Amino acid sequence: MISLRVNGKWRDVDASDDKPLLWVLREDLDITGPKFGCGVAACGACTVHIDGEAVRSCSLPLSAAAGKSIVTIEGLGEDLGEGQLHPVQRAWIEADVVQCGYCQSGQIMAAAALLAQKPKPTDAEIDAAMTGNLCRCGTYQRIRTAVHRAAELLVADNTAEAGHVA
Repeated sequence: MISLRVNGKWRDVDASDDKPLLWVLREDLDITGPKFGCGVAACGACTVHIDGEAVRSCSLPLSAAAGKSIVTIEGLGEDLGEGQLHPVQRAWIEADVVQCGYCQSGQIMAAAALLAQKPKPTDAEIDAAMTGNLCRCGTYQRIRTAVHRAAELLVADNTAEAGHVA
């Protein structure tokens, strides 16, 4: 048995140490937000956060995630309250980013990790952080717009939490 903290809850998994985390999430824990795209960590569709870092789950063995905190798209806004969307998710909707949607959970997870490190990223920083998250529909301009909007929403949310008028 391997213990993982997934979306805020400790889960015990009875799986092989070398089973990719993506398949543990999808098959053993029924968490289907992270998608299989390439299997070699090149497309980003399987991106999750492990201890706050964006990580490709398709090529990470379960043993490397043991005892760590994993957040998937399903748990991204969990600290905001039930039913609340993370500012990145809200920005994605406002910017109408999604076309087919297949890559979007990975894109959102990569963007959220970027904003946790750089609350006001430049276009170049966004492009660098999002490199490797492929979108077959080519929504890259809308993705960049949404990341900038999410940065604004994060500032507004933090200001409101502090009791200030935005």
